[in-house]
Amino acid sequence: MKNWTLLRTVCLAASLVACAGGQKRAPAAAPAAPSPQLEKWSVSPVEAYGRLQVCGTKICGKGGKPVQLRGMSLFWSNSGWTGAKYYDASVVNTLADTWHATVIRAAVGVQQQGGYLAASTANKARAKVVVDAAIAKGMYVIVDWHSHALLEEDAIAFFKEMATAYAASPNLIWEPFNEPVKQSWSSQLKPYHEKIIATIRAAGSQNLVVVGSPTWSQDVDVAAADPITTDKNVAYTLHFYAGTHRQWLRDKADRALQRGVALFVTEWGTCDASGNGGFDPASSKLWTDWMDANVISSANWALNDKEETASALGRSARIAGPWTDAQLTESGRWAKAYIQAGYR
Repeated sequence: MKNWTLLRTVCLAASLVACAGGQKRAPAAAPAAPSPQLEKWSVSPVEAYGRLQVCGTKICGKGGKPVQLRGMSLFWSNSGWTGAKYYDASVVNTLADTWHATVIRAAVGVQQQGGYLAASTANKARAKVVVDAAIAKGMYVIVDWHSHALLEEDAIAFFKEMATAYAASPNLIWEPFNEPVKQSWSSQLKPYHEKIIATIRAAGSQNLVVVGSPTWSQDVDVAAADPITTDKNVAYTLHFYAGTHRQWLRDKADRALQRGVALFVTEWGTCDASGNGGFDPASSKLWTDWMDANVISSANWALNDKEETASALGRSARIAGPWTDAQLTESGRWAKAYIQAGYR
């Protein structure tokens, strides 16, 4: 078990937002005007698109039409952490009904205090609550092994159980490695992902798998130069934080697309990569424009009320929602507007 202070220091130095510690958030700007109420879905996303499949550099629904999902990532599922309380069906319902999110990401914490390695039953139960609620709503749900270390045996056991339980559901999207750090793609990460994919397929699930790459899932161009060929329904994870990651990372992503792979931004932030500063709507807009132009799906980090810039909720927000715009942070209002703008 890593020391939390040390982990936070390492992650901040490496520009890792998800580990940002309890620094104080800058005062929020004046609340935005309430977002317009949207009509309920006439058909749920999963009814409309079915089981997702990679087609060239796009992720497609039934009929081979490219699909762009927009939604939120939950915070780490770890017991005792601020994000655990949002692993609740009412939260999924609020995101579906009032934000019209088409995807939600369950970030199953693995190594740190209260994570899967220490409390596997509790963390799996939280993930299943979110998965079951998403299925009931007809949303897509990413099951994310939220780790930075390569823990092959534990990951195989986890994905075997989850894929067996949800083999028949088209809603599931599998993410076997959140953010690898310095692991080699060709000698470590590619073989690891091939084993996890084989486990998922043997359990009966043919659903989309989104694989992580080195340097906190930024080296998508490196992975694309030596792609996984043992399975066709594979996309590559891209993570960015708008206040830190600029055109150079979009250039890397463009090279990956040019090499023929599909991308899925399973985690992105409107702020800098510490998670607690530098709210940057201008850079965020450049990124969302790029995602829209390339029909790339995404999940914003994070549906949580921790006192940091990346959190979407203020401390006055009730757990279940719905949340007024005044109860959202600057980042939350920005992310909500982007998600709602994708409503069809």
